[in-house]
Amino acid sequence: MPRRFRLAAEDFDIAPLRGALLDERAGGYASFEGWVRDHHQGRAVSGLFYEAYPALAEREGEAVIAEALERFEIVDACCVHRYGELRVGELAVWVGVSAAHRDAAFGACRYIIDEVKARVPIWKHERYLDGGVGWLHP
Repeated sequence: MPRRFRLAAEDFDIAPLRGALLDERAGGYASFEGWVRDHHQGRAVSGLFYEAYPALAEREGEAVIAEALERFEIVDACCVHRYGELRVGELAVWVGVSAAHRDAAFGACRYIIDEVKARVPIWKHERYLDGGVGWLHP
């Protein structure tokens, strides 16, 4: 079985990930891209560091996608989440879903990103322009 959830230490190209989701059964595709933004709760952000527990993160991420495959009528799905040092504007997480119909693709995409943020052991260490720092579970 192919890995559907991955951690990435470096920038990654979404084109081959999207290409792997192409299927003759699919009439629609939905994706989500999460980028590092320059603010959080009114504070200016200078960058961040994602820390992960890789073995557990990959196992839980795979479980999330397996659940989406069962709950929604989708053809396939994939998610990649960065870890390590990221600058403002960089891609932090990507989710892609193919399905016969758009409702299932949109629903599964939303489910995957929400569950990854809630359950996968990845922590965000934000650095603020005022010199402060903060740990967050994304």
